[in-house]
Amino acid sequence: MIAESWIRKKSIWIKALLIVIGITMPIWLNVESSGLASLLQDLREKPSGSTLMMVVFALVMLNTVRALPHYLGALLLGDELGTRLDKSWLKVAVPLTIIPLVYLIINGYNSMNYHFGGPALLLLLSITILHLLDKGRLRPVFKSFVLGQLLFGIQWLDMVLFLSPFGFGGGPVSTEVKLIAEELGFGSTLSFYSLFFCGIFIVNALVLAVYLTVSEQKWRIRQDLHRARDEVAESRSGREALHLVHDLKTPLSLVEGLNSLIQMKTSDPEILQYTNKIANSIQSTNDMVSEILYHEKKNWCTMKTFIEYVRANKLSDSDTLYQFKLEADENIEIHINKIRMTRALVNLIDNASDAVEGREHATVTIRSIVADGKVSVGVEDNGDGISEENKQRIWKAGFSTKSHPGVGLTFVQNVVHEHDATLSIDSETGMGTTFWIHLPKERVRYEDSDN
Repeated sequence: MIAESWIRKKSIWIKALLIVIGITMPIWLNVESSGLASLLQDLREKPSGSTLMMVVFALVMLNTVRALPHYLGALLLGDELGTRLDKSWLKVAVPLTIIPLVYLIINGYNSMNYHFGGPALLLLLSITILHLLDKGRLRPVFKSFVLGQLLFGIQWLDMVLFLSPFGFGGGPVSTEVKLIAEELGFGSTLSFYSLFFCGIFIVNALVLAVYLTVSEQKWRIRQDLHRARDEVAESRSGREALHLVHDLKTPLSLVEGLNSLIQMKTSDPEILQYTNKIANSIQSTNDMVSEILYHEKKNWCTMKTFIEYVRANKLSDSDTLYQFKLEADENIEIHINKIRMTRALVNLIDNASDAVEGREHATVTIRSIVADGKVSVGVEDNGDGISEENKQRIWKAGFSTKSHPGVGLTFVQNVVHEHDATLSIDSETGMGTTFWIHLPKERVRYEDSDN
């Protein structure tokens, strides 16, 4: 199931494709097809400083373009696997494994030795340092820009003559170019310019990394401020709603009094039937008002009524398929604050909807079962699941795997505690998640009317 889930992920395929392109690069982008062969021939026939620099620049560009796909693919694949599996070490381990493997594969089919030397080792070290300093604050796409700058800068070290004994520029073309530079007396000049260009691009990569990290942090802070303002506005609206609900008690009491007076003044069976229905409706409204105003207020409610209330409060137009698999007897009565328990279940449904957002065949299932003397209501999704590490962290206020503050599960936990109920989670990475609210099994009522 996990493998099938990942196979459907286009992003995984794109990164794998980049690595494959990097492996096949020497086949369709080589010294001859890039035009470097003709420049190198000109340098052999008519050696000069200007031709030498043209050859050096073309060689560095060729090495950069050929290396970029598999370095980029390995970096992004490591980031995605590390994020999906919630194992940050994979973000380093994947590139450190894939990149040397690419060199081995290329040298296995290509007659020209694809040198795995100093630049490759420096780039692997740079990827490691970039991950350690980044700490998840830099998006993969921004890391790609930084990697491109580092790659181009470090490739210039192949042209520094005194670095040759340390594994830099060990390829046949690089070695020949440096020998010609020495023969022309341009060895020191070539090394100077190569170090100069290397320094420019590495410094530029560092500045870019710092700028993008700071920009990303500022953007996240702005998003948090916007959400905080929205929550304040929502809280204010909630208080106003509570005042409004409280004010409803006065007219309800008046209607209840008048209805009682009518019942006392008449003996007409039909009118009494109507007034009884009015009395029941007033009582239901009073119970609802009390549940809104007082958290500790609870009333008897059948499973049928509770589920219908959830349907009315949540299930609107959406790409997500909402389905119900209700095994518990709909006549079972539970003693709950229907308003708060509904909000708790809706929060779980919202979380489940987020987990399957953008997924093909996104499905959220609301379940009910009776087991071990309890009636349990569950919300199941077919998303990526929750890692073992995050299972321990999701209950903390403020924690979220999304961009918004994680307050939903904290609220659910509080409501469950208020009802002397329990909350559990069944989840496996790649297999989806089910949150269960386990309520004490109460009485069963087989009457037509319910609260």
